Amino acid sequence: MAATSIRDQKIEQQRQLMEQKMKQKRQNLGMVQANDLRVGSAKRPISGSRSRELHELGNQIEVLTVGDDTGEHSGEEEGESVPVCSVGRDASTDDICADAAVAPIGRPPRDLSPSQTAEIEGSVEGAVETFVVTPAKHGTLYKCRIARDRKGMDRGLYPTYFLHLEKDYGKKVFLLAGRKRKKSATSNYLISTDPTELTRQADSFAGKLRSNLLGTAFTVYDNGKAWKKSHRDQTRHELAAVVYDTNVLGFKGPRKMTVILPGMTPDRQRVVIAPQDESETLLERWRSQNFDDVVVLHNKTPVWNDETQSYVLNFHGRVTQASVKNFQIVHDSEPDYVVMQFGRISEDLFTMDFRYPLCALQAFGIALSSFDSKLACE
Repeated sequence: MAATSIRDQKIEQQRQLMEQKMKQKRQNLGMVQANDLRVGSAKRPISGSRSRELHELGNQIEVLTVGDDTGEHSGEEEGESVPVCSVGRDASTDDICADAAVAPIGRPPRDLSPSQTAEIEGSVEGAVETFVVTPAKHGTLYKCRIARDRKGMDRGLYPTYFLHLEKDYGKKVFLLAGRKRKKSATSNYLISTDPTELTRQADSFAGKLRSNLLGTAFTVYDNGKAWKKSHRDQTRHELAAVVYDTNVLGFKGPRKMTVILPGMTPDRQRVVIAPQDESETLLERWRSQNFDDVVVLHNKTPVWNDETQSYVLNFHGRVTQASVKNFQIVHDSEPDYVVMQFGRISEDLFTMDFRYPLCALQAFGIALSSFDSKLACE
């Protein structure tokens, strides 16, 4: 009871601090208009001097909003944006974090954007075990859904996440399952192609997600072994790294994410990153500004909307609720090409869409990092 009371007091203090900060922002910022949508032509290099390029990304249009966590907003008027993070209103305890939530625009416009008309929806080809680690086909959008299962004795603390590929007429195809390991010094998620076998020893073991102590930096691995425990030819590959900016008390606004990926070759194959020491990891390459053979992405920056008193972005109807977990990943040089987007549609249901150069395992690992609690922003 005492622990619950202390947590409630902490949550209330965070709400009051955020409310005070948001009021100051509203008084100082004035009216901020969202930038006009532009159709990007992704033909430029997007990494360092010797980094690989994301080839022929194609034209894309995407926008997004951030505001209060106020529940479902699918019934909003067309064109009306939803508040992203308001501490003064009731917010889900799942999203009581120092940074602001991200909300979708209410109802998607009837006219399809050029990106929607040009792309095809992807499907599973071949064995699932191979599909989940293969980069997405160019010009293809993979629409997925993540269900969070918190039923059972310990699933409140250690829920299981199930990733399905969405198909026409409500059908879905299971791809991956992930669950946080118990008795681990840092957050450690096992990822499997079998929803009933979430162990490292199982043949279905696909990879893992591991965080640092503060929960601000994450690495996605395949099913290989750490370089200290294996021969060079069996060393695990690093598939992605995610870094969250520290944001204690939320004074910096919404979450800021940096995603580091292995680069892509001209024939659209992923560069192998299999570190033999700490200096070769994706995180260390990023910290030392060594961008050879890597690609650095960021979450799309939401824009403050004075009319709705919220930060704003647009998920084209794929997200219906505000949450700090909602995000879109882009490259700074091509902000209209959304490599991945993730967001809440109900209490335990989320959409996850991804494109080239990501594979399903990379995207799922990045999404799991958003679920994890972060001491440096709470």
